[in-house]
Amino acid sequence: MRRNRLPALLASLAVATGALLVPALTAPAAHAAAKTPKVLVIGIDGLLFDRIAPADAPTLDSLIATGSSSKTVLYDNPFAPTLSGPGWATLATGTWPDKHRVLSNSWGSSTNLATYPDFLTRIESARPALSTFAAATWDPLVNDSAGKAIFSSAVDARANGANDTDTTNQTVARLRDVGPDASFVVLDDVDAAGHNCGAATTCYLNAIAATDARVKQFVDTIRARANYPDEDWTILVSADHGHTDAGGHGGLTPPERASFIIRNGPGTTPGTPAIAPKNVDVAPTALSLLGVAIPATLDGRVLGTATNDPFDGLVGSLQARVDETGIPTSVRGWTKTTPAGWTIDNSAMGTGGMTEWRGWSFTTDDFWTRTETGQSRENNVRARGVFAVADSDEWSDKATSGTFTSALTSPAVSVSGKATLKVGFSSHYRKEGGETATVTVSFDGGAAKTVLTYTGDAIAKIEALSVAVPAGAQSAKVTWRLGNGANNWYWAVDSPTFATA
Repeated sequence: MRRNRLPALLASLAVATGALLVPALTAPAAHAAAKTPKVLVIGIDGLLFDRIAPADAPTLDSLIATGSSSKTVLYDNPFAPTLSGPGWATLATGTWPDKHRVLSNSWGSSTNLATYPDFLTRIESARPALSTFAAATWDPLVNDSAGKAIFSSAVDARANGANDTDTTNQTVARLRDVGPDASFVVLDDVDAAGHNCGAATTCYLNAIAATDARVKQFVDTIRARANYPDEDWTILVSADHGHTDAGGHGGLTPPERASFIIRNGPGTTPGTPAIAPKNVDVAPTALSLLGVAIPATLDGRVLGTATNDPFDGLVGSLQARVDETGIPTSVRGWTKTTPAGWTIDNSAMGTGGMTEWRGWSFTTDDFWTRTETGQSRENNVRARGVFAVADSDEWSDKATSGTFTSALTSPAVSVSGKATLKVGFSSHYRKEGGETATVTVSFDGGAAKTVLTYTGDAIAKIEALSVAVPAGAQSAKVTWRLGNGANNWYWAVDSPTFATA
């Protein structure tokens, strides 16, 4: 019944909130530049994006309808379980658990938070004149007595609410009286409902509705500020993890690994991005909006950044399953189509096997991780969108002959007059048996030179190779080759870059 009045509700919210909820109605650039940027990040513990629409959540509905929104995916063990500690640390620091090292809900001081602090602390360090605020119902986020808090004592003000009502009231007061330049508030009741009732229940939807009312309090308070006409507010909403229908999280199923990002405010491109963002993107986005330099050590990037990954251009070519009958037909996530100039050589490839994985393929996290869980595919966190995969393990799930031997080769890269070719890419490789994984470079069609050989696992790694260019060479091609695979593991490669010096 609520859906019948939603369009009118969205229209009234859009008119009432102006630039806050309708980026298209922000002032011209010259005037907007004079406004004071403000960022509010709202974390809703355990919220599943797909449960927002069925709930009575008009404020979240409006933020989605007039902003940008996308589902995102998380990691799994041994990276970290899908728990609140790792989830909030990932959002706050802009790094994955292998960097921030918050690996459970009881992390104490055994973390890398000093090296990878939360974005509020970074803002305080870079621009101490700015005001920062963190509020949470869950003690470890802001209360040092519960262990080493994720939001450090460098933050101007931290509020530890006794419950979500208390957290909301303290946040409302801070937004009203101070209007911090950057805030992060975390609410718990949706997660509690998931544990107590399950995520496929009216109880869970009611908790979303109650939390939506709290989000409305934040929006209304911002809008009522005397300085609001001179402020540019960006609101980001996300979650630390998802929930199973029965209730619970910590594991590797798609609902437990599920999160999302909603962005609303000036500069937002409305709609759903073709290439989904990552939770690590929240922190660098906040830093960018407040004019703070983004450290190169962060894993995230500013939301809305255009992709330069040639593999992402294949998103429109993705197909539904063929032999992977355990994957829903609604999940379109693999293709043998190559980007322009790229080639796949399967001349030494064995026969038979699973169609999707016969030689190098291009796929997505949602498709690939559903092939078989618990084998660390979920931890390919430094790949985005569409990436390349050579998976001898999955290929061997049907009868085969020969071995998995396949090569993926780049277009020609001009190296004329240059001394060094620099090759970068994200790499997620698991080593087993006699399988080989190499990167080679060929100049002007000559003999291939091996520049990288894996002798062990390379999990969610960023590779940066420097290759000397022979005198007089004009062009180079780079090849990733997985060979001699026979029900071994896999290699995922993404975001290849080529530069010369």
